[in-house]
Amino acid sequence: MSKAIEQNKYGFTVGHVGLGMHGKGIGSVRQVVHDGDTINVRAIGNIGVRFLGVDAAEISFTLPGSSSFTSLGDPRWETFLSKPLSTTFGKFNTSLSQGLRNHLKALVGPGCAANHYLHALAAQAALEAEILNDITALGVSDDSFEFYLAFSHEVMDRYGRMLCFINRNQPDDNTPTPRPLYYNERLLMNAAITPYFIWPNVSPFRKFPNILEAVIPPFMANQIQDPRLGEARQAYAEARQQQIGVYAADHPLRLYPFELRFLAGRRAPNRWVIDLSQSDNHLLPPQEYYTIPNPEDRLYIPEEYLQLFKKKGWKK
Repeated sequence: MSKAIEQNKYGFTVGHVGLGMHGKGIGSVRQVVHDGDTINVRAIGNIGVRFLGVDAAEISFTLPGSSSFTSLGDPRWETFLSKPLSTTFGKFNTSLSQGLRNHLKALVGPGCAANHYLHALAAQAALEAEILNDITALGVSDDSFEFYLAFSHEVMDRYGRMLCFINRNQPDDNTPTPRPLYYNERLLMNAAITPYFIWPNVSPFRKFPNILEAVIPPFMANQIQDPRLGEARQAYAEARQQQIGVYAADHPLRLYPFELRFLAGRRAPNRWVIDLSQSDNHLLPPQEYYTIPNPEDRLYIPEEYLQLFKKKGWKK
C-alpha cells in the first residue's frame, strides 16, 4: 500500500489508517479512543501534498482513454500533443469554443510534449534542490527532517492530497538561519513553476469570519490582495521579464499544465475567472481564461462558489 489516502477505482476518496501512537509506540484501543465519536489513528502509507497557488509541468499524466500515468517522455505524448484537438482521441465533455481552440492550436504541435517534459524535469530538480539545501542548512538527516504545512480553506482534494503551503519545519524564526519562504513561493519566484490561484484556497495567512466575507468585493480585485500573494505575483512577472524558468528565451513553456490536463482528460475548463489586474465586476467564462494574458493575474472560481460571488455583486 503506497497511499494512506487515495481515490479508489470507484472514484471515492478513501483512507487507510491504524491505531494511533501513544508515547513512543502504537497505543491500545483504550489509549487511542477519545470518546464515542473520536479516535486517534496513524496513517498507513504515504500522504500526497499538493502545493497551493502553483502548477508545475507534468512529469507524467494519463493519456486519453487510459487510467494509468505515462511519462511525458513517452512518444505517445508527442503523437497526442501534435494534434490534441483531433476527434481521434475522443470528444470533449463540452465543446470547446472557437476562440479557445485557436488559442490552443497556436501552442501545440510537434515538439510540444518534449518541451513540457523538459520543464517538468527542471521543476522537479528545482524542488529537490530546495529540500536538500534545507536539510543541509538545518544540519539534520533525511530521517529526522520534517516539513511544516499551512492549510487554507480546504485541507484535502478529491484525490486525497493535502492542499497547503509547505516549508521546512523550523520552530525558531531565525535559528539556524532566517526562515525561508515556502517552497510554493520559492519556485514561483524563479518561474520554475506557474501560478495557479484557485479560490478560496488562495492564502493560509488571512482569516475571515465566514466564506462569504472572504469573497473579493467587486471593483477591488486589483486592490485587496494578500501581501505575500502580491509579492509572489510581482516576482513571477519579473522572472518573465528576465526570461528565466518557464520563460527561458530559447525554450519557453508552450502549454500550461492545466491545459495539458484538460486536453488529455477531454474535459473543457469549468472554473470561472477573475482578472486580478482589473477593477471591474466581471466573471469571465471558463473557456475565456486565456484572454487574461498573464497567468499571475488569473483567479479561478470553482462553479460551486459562483453564487457567493454573484451575491456580492459580481456579474457573468
